[in-house]
Amino acid sequence: MNFTIPRRRFASAAVAGIALTGLLAACGGSGSGEDSSDSSGPVTLDFWGWANGQEAMVKAFNASHKDVQLKYTKVTDQLTMQKQLTNAVKAGNAPCLVQNTGEYVTSWVSQGALADITEYVEGEKDKFNPGSWTTAQVQGKFYGVPTSSSPNFTIYRTDIFEKYGIEPPATWDDFIAAGKELKKHNVKITNYAGEDPSTLEVLAMQAGAHWYSIDGDAWKVDFQDEGTLKAAKVIQEVIDNDLNSKLSFADYAAVQRNYDNGGTATRQISTWQMAGMVQNFTKSFGDWALSPWPTFKGEAAKTPAGTNLTASVTLVTEDCKSRQQAAEAALWMSTDTTAVKTMASPETGNGVMPALADSDTYVPEAISEKLLGKNYEPAQTVVKDSLGAVTTDWTFGPNWTAMFTEMQAGWAKVVSKEQKVTDLLAHMQEWTVNDLKSRGISVKG
Repeated sequence: MNFTIPRRRFASAAVAGIALTGLLAACGGSGSGEDSSDSSGPVTLDFWGWANGQEAMVKAFNASHKDVQLKYTKVTDQLTMQKQLTNAVKAGNAPCLVQNTGEYVTSWVSQGALADITEYVEGEKDKFNPGSWTTAQVQGKFYGVPTSSSPNFTIYRTDIFEKYGIEPPATWDDFIAAGKELKKHNVKITNYAGEDPSTLEVLAMQAGAHWYSIDGDAWKVDFQDEGTLKAAKVIQEVIDNDLNSKLSFADYAAVQRNYDNGGTATRQISTWQMAGMVQNFTKSFGDWALSPWPTFKGEAAKTPAGTNLTASVTLVTEDCKSRQQAAEAALWMSTDTTAVKTMASPETGNGVMPALADSDTYVPEAISEKLLGKNYEPAQTVVKDSLGAVTTDWTFGPNWTAMFTEMQAGWAKVVSKEQKVTDLLAHMQEWTVNDLKSRGISVKG
């Protein structure tokens, strides 16, 4: 599924407003980083990101600002960002501004890597939708500015589904049944990349799981709750029945060709993933449509809060000296009309839904008429409906970065059938509890 990411009412990436001893073992940095400037020239702020359209956005910012300039460095992808930022933080030379996603904010705060910019941004609350506004917040303090929301839905090949008489799956049971039918015709219903365990994360999130939560004055860890096991069952059926393509996103172009050629018939995605499809497809334009994210049988519509490129934020690092200018630049990138439109479009940007209070108005720009053809108009309703069905009770823990890395290794074994999903979950339960304890963070589980 390769999720990121981006959502309208984001899952709580932190435990806003709760000051609990031992929840975060943060160590403050020295703030010794240098911003490029001289006595007569503008302040230059380093900005690291990976999203399409950011170069154009930075160019527009620099053209409209005399006293502050952005120096943009494009990082390969979201996971590479975590590695490069880790190294930069250790070396004390992190850039002033970094693109990141909601699930990592608490982790970076616990490492003392981010600057508190509350005084510069707290007055802008009304410009953002309530859920996204919490994304860069930890224990009542702000460390960045939200950039996107994340409607989630299914995109599917109408021509393939019609050819074999299959309806868009309304439930996960339907999804598996459709996958078995498609398999008869050498078509996979989904793709599980071996390096990307966000598939497990988002299904667990939708099913009501809580890997991290607060219990008194400690973190509670539970990778084996009812919701997680319900999600694990769906994933295991897909894997056991060979319904997934198992293509690595390391060769992104090959994955896109597979969708374009009809090798895989559906994706559970958000708007930003359409950009890659538009930019890489040659054959299947107009053959795609949107349907709601499948539900668990008997349950109301509900979509996951999203990971990876979704729920994006622009964070200010502890190494940044010009924090006010950095905060103002981050706000501009999230609120300037031209910047927002650039990033919202799958053609010029990354297809991300903005984090603004009126994000619904950007739906027509965030989805591709070229990709959807005659299905473009009804697709807008699917996207808007999904914005109102996003889970809101997911919490990202303080060691999320390390946890996700550990889960990647185990997920690869799950996809290759070397172990069961439940084996991975049992390992992650023990590993996460021990890792938090080793960091001096209070934990139960």
